[in-house]
Amino acid sequence: MRSALTVLTNELRRLKSAGVKTVSVSAEGLLALRRAVARQPAAGDTPPTKPGVVLAVASPAVSLAAKPAVAVPVAPSRSTLPPSPSFKLPEGDKAARSAALLALVTADPVYRAQMRPGKKVVLGVGNLDAQIMFVGEAPGAEDEIQGEPFVGPAGQLLTKMIGAMGLKRSDVYIANIMNWRPDVPVVGGGEPVGNRPPTEEEMRYCLPFFRAQIEVVQPAVIVALGSTAAQGLLGFGTFKTLGEVRGRWHEFAGKQLMVTYHPSYILRSQTNRSKRMIWEDILKVMERAALPITDKQRGFFLDK
Repeated sequence: MRSALTVLTNELRRLKSAGVKTVSVSAEGLLALRRAVARQPAAGDTPPTKPGVVLAVASPAVSLAAKPAVAVPVAPSRSTLPPSPSFKLPEGDKAARSAALLALVTADPVYRAQMRPGKKVVLGVGNLDAQIMFVGEAPGAEDEIQGEPFVGPAGQLLTKMIGAMGLKRSDVYIANIMNWRPDVPVVGGGEPVGNRPPTEEEMRYCLPFFRAQIEVVQPAVIVALGSTAAQGLLGFGTFKTLGEVRGRWHEFAGKQLMVTYHPSYILRSQTNRSKRMIWEDILKVMERAALPITDKQRGFFLDK
């Protein structure tokens, strides 16, 4: 239970840093949270020597403002995953190699251990001959149900962005670095609550499978969506803010890499300025991929 509360606390802190003020929680979920917090720390636990992370619980929403509340000690970080796997895809055409990769992912013992009952592994989808590969960090709730990346609200916005490029979703390849949804607390015995960014360890374990997708598709350009995906490809600790690396060309696995904001950024900031920042990065991707660009496209989201 303590590890679940720690994960939930980290997610609330992430949302707060992103500017989110409240998170909707059902009455049943709120009651379960209060009961869980009331049980911490358990009998016999050693009190933390340093201030713990504070989880503020309010009604009818969980407040992200800094308030006195119950302290939840954070357990020391421990390595829980084995070293990254090493494998070689069989020879064959792209479809056969992609199918072989899916079989490898599905049979991987770490993946099988992480998968929730009734959920699906989420490998990349799209055109195996795509010139452009979009990559996020990890699947969300909708993704693990359908077994396809970017099918939730952020994915729907990504599809619109691809359409604005003059392409269809089926023209590009869309993937995540991770192929399972990072574990999050299950409140009240129901579905997991929210999403959390994957850890460096989780992404490092999954990178060989992502590199294999690049090997199969051979895109001309990779587009990293968001800070966590960029950290996974450029290296954790490489930058502090996304503004340091977005809009510039980098390299990953011998391919040109463009870093831009995650579509969820637009969902939180519905302004032409925000949309234009992402679109300027997309225009650079279109130019590098030798896609035609109209005057209308060049003028998208410019304030009149």
